[in-house]
Amino acid sequence: MKIEHLNSLYTLVKSSELFGRYITNSDIELCLKKFPESLVNVVGYSVEKRPIYSVQFGKGPKRVLLWSQMHGNESTTTKALFDCFNLFLTNNAIPNAILESCTLLVIPILNPDGAEHYTRLNANEVDLNRDAQDLSQPESKALRQVFDDFKPDFCFNLHGQRTIYNVGTANVSSILSFLSPAQNKERSLTPNRRVGMHIISKINEMLQCVISGAVARYDDGFNLNCVGDTFQKLGIPTILFEAGHYPDDYNREEVGYLVFLSILKGLEVISEGITETKHEDYFAIPDNNKLFYDIIIRNARLSVDSNEVIDLGILYTEQLNNRKIEFIPKIEAISKLDDFFGHKEMDVNGQLVLGEEGMEIVVGNEIDFVCINNEKIALKP
Repeated sequence: MKIEHLNSLYTLVKSSELFGRYITNSDIELCLKKFPESLVNVVGYSVEKRPIYSVQFGKGPKRVLLWSQMHGNESTTTKALFDCFNLFLTNNAIPNAILESCTLLVIPILNPDGAEHYTRLNANEVDLNRDAQDLSQPESKALRQVFDDFKPDFCFNLHGQRTIYNVGTANVSSILSFLSPAQNKERSLTPNRRVGMHIISKINEMLQCVISGAVARYDDGFNLNCVGDTFQKLGIPTILFEAGHYPDDYNREEVGYLVFLSILKGLEVISEGITETKHEDYFAIPDNNKLFYDIIIRNARLSVDSNEVIDLGILYTEQLNNRKIEFIPKIEAISKLDDFFGHKEMDVNGQLVLGEEGMEIVVGNEIDFVCINNEKIALKP
């Protein structure tokens, strides 16, 4: 699979209907109505009675189940899936080889209520990724029923992560991270887990040619209430994808392309067959850590009556407003942040920093701009 070829194809297959962070059923329905009806099905309904759609491609013996937006506000992988769907519908050697070897069953939005309200949880305020055992929610039941009926050989569990994540201890954003989940407390390297590690290693090998050093390995602490851990325990190689933050890409468009590449690479590895598994390359991928703020203002003086300097850590909260996502800066930390990084950093060298209308800056405040020696500096992306 040549990245140059996929890059040229991507400009042709990228879904123009899907942009930004707010992706709902009404958005994907615009895409689904263009597909042959035989590919699209409804596999269940959400708490608020929204349909949960599935799309099926391919005719091969290797069965792959993929699902996205289990958390309603994690939409990047959904965009990437529809870009893949558009590619699957072309007569091209790359998708043809995959679809001749594999049958793909995809749930692009598992949590349509969470997607509509832009929340992580479903309408009953339940985290579907902690409901794999209780199956208390209709969305969880729908996924498990699909799993039982389809009997997949592989699972791709597609998510998104916040801007706080970095690679290892480096000042590098974790643009993508992956996990082959544990299936017991001992985190044993079982055969199916090794298969997941092998696929991830191949994806990482490709990504290093595009985003060198910006791929991380997600924590593998075991929790049977998580869907990935449960499916892994049932013997099915399951891979967690986490779409992270590409520099200055708060709409997650650049990283959407990288997820597109990653999904296709994972499917290519499956389609070509896995004869041996090596886990050493997987464990060479650095850990996913939490050392980023969206903005750090360093060496700020916060009072006219003090010469003490301190750092300000600012994170964006995401708020839905008129079907668009606004990024609201919020003071998350007032401390020395020498061990942390900012996607944007300002060293004010002891200058006075105040909030709007000269207000004192305190942790928890939402703040659109700061005044540095009476000069207004906007904080929104």
